[in-house]
Amino acid sequence: SSCPPTTSSDLAESAGIRATPYPGGVPPLPQFAHRALSRVADLPPPTHRYRVRRAVPIPMRDGVELLADHYEPIGKPVGTLLVRSPYGRGFPLAQLYGTPYAARGHHVILQSVRGTFGSGGEFSPAVNEVDDGLDTAAWLREQPWYTGSFGTIGPSYLAHTQFAMLEDPPEDLAAAVTIVGVHDLADATWGTGAFTVNDFLGWSHGLVHQEEPGWMRAAIRNLRQYSEVRRAVSEVPLGRSGRDLLGDGAPWWEPWTGNANLDDPFWEPYRRDGGLDRAEVPILVVGGWQDIFLDQTLEQYRRLRDRGADVALTVGPWTHTHTMTRAAPAVLRESLDWFGRHLGGHDVAPRPRTRIFVTGGGGWRELADWPPADAGAAVLYLAPGELRAEPGPDAAVSSQFTYDPADPTPTVGGRLLSPDSGRRRDDALATRDDVLVFDGPELTADVEVHGAPVVELDHRCDNPYFDVFVRISEVDGRGRSTNISDGYRRFVRDADDPAPIRLALDEIAHRFTAGNRIRLLIAGGSHPRYARNLGTGEHPRDGVQMVPSTQTIGHGGASRLLLPIHRP
Repeated sequence: SSCPPTTSSDLAESAGIRATPYPGGVPPLPQFAHRALSRVADLPPPTHRYRVRRAVPIPMRDGVELLADHYEPIGKPVGTLLVRSPYGRGFPLAQLYGTPYAARGHHVILQSVRGTFGSGGEFSPAVNEVDDGLDTAAWLREQPWYTGSFGTIGPSYLAHTQFAMLEDPPEDLAAAVTIVGVHDLADATWGTGAFTVNDFLGWSHGLVHQEEPGWMRAAIRNLRQYSEVRRAVSEVPLGRSGRDLLGDGAPWWEPWTGNANLDDPFWEPYRRDGGLDRAEVPILVVGGWQDIFLDQTLEQYRRLRDRGADVALTVGPWTHTHTMTRAAPAVLRESLDWFGRHLGGHDVAPRPRTRIFVTGGGGWRELADWPPADAGAAVLYLAPGELRAEPGPDAAVSSQFTYDPADPTPTVGGRLLSPDSGRRRDDALATRDDVLVFDGPELTADVEVHGAPVVELDHRCDNPYFDVFVRISEVDGRGRSTNISDGYRRFVRDADDPAPIRLALDEIAHRFTAGNRIRLLIAGGSHPRYARNLGTGEHPRDGVQMVPSTQTIGHGGASRLLLPIHRP
């Protein structure tokens, strides 16, 4: 299926080896390395040699040129793939989305979006991706090597560029693979009512510095970034501390932190969900149970499924960054199958609509849908320090805690962009005075929960401005607690208003093990994942005064945890 190069230089280039330094610092893998990795990762073997053409200019309608690297298979191609990224064209994107697909017969265009890594114009998150994506598709059609249709692939912001193209998809867009993707940046920042400060300050800081020269400097910067972001979010006012960290970069910081009204027209360019309601492009949606964008991944699947679109869902035991590391072989296998089915290249057996990993030892499951239709509800009632199968008899009994924004309840694990994301030991949270702890009885059998747990609370607060954080954890026989699912919401209402609160937590597919306990935690914050509630009504971008709040949880049956139980 491949044509041998005619010269030694062609041979070197086709294997991904160049005499000049590779811009990302790591050259694409030679053919023998592809075969070795294919065996280790259980991937289809490579079929093609390929060459790489660097910094190909692609014109946009306004005269700006965007640069791309073209991975060109030698011999009869299988298809064409477009990858649009703000993170450069070197390591690790070249190794994840360039060379593996070119070595299996795909032309790959790995493009730097506007204002990044040599591409012209100014980078403004989300704003230009619709037009620039369509202009790039038009350029593809003019190339003599073009295969007549193309697919798109990529994680995170690279998935956002795909949703931008799906707003008005070209007729020759034949398939898409969106990985831990975000289609609505507005909801990702302010969807809980509290600004998602840790993730978006950290992301902005990375964008500001990512093109600074020198790999040693970059390594030191990456090691320091986490502590620098932590220090910035601990200061007030938030707008100023963020700007001090970002310097002259990231001009979107103040507008993002300053606009909590998701109905404001300002946020319209950041929402790219039209394709979920209109596009007929087959889409494979890949997510992780501990990914920051899990809720959007599941929304993407459901909206496409509900209107009968060709969609499939894979959710693994992954965080956001796992899709670039431990999840990469699984993502590559599934995407090659998806493109093989829709772009051609090899016969592919039909796959189930959903492929789900059940954490806690359940492993991979192939399901007709998510969540399974057979899930029933189990109810556990909150009593002081306990989760009970039956409500307590005394409705006057309550539990209480005080949240102090000057010493906010810390974030421990969960769906973050930080290195400490994912499932973590959270025993320390249960020892804090500002956290309520409710432990269930020791489980006599395994319990599988598939779907979104729900917490209903008989709730009062002496401050009209407050947040509610709830978490389900699993406690093993040695007393070690690990986070499983979180929920968060910011509220404004009359002080001591006894109106109930209902919070849907993160969806899970998890097996709680016999002999362990289910734990529920309730607190007034999770900082720095979310900007702290100052308790004053001042906007967190500008506010500096802080007022504590005391929250009261009533018992007697009104406060309860509902678990969607899966019975295989």
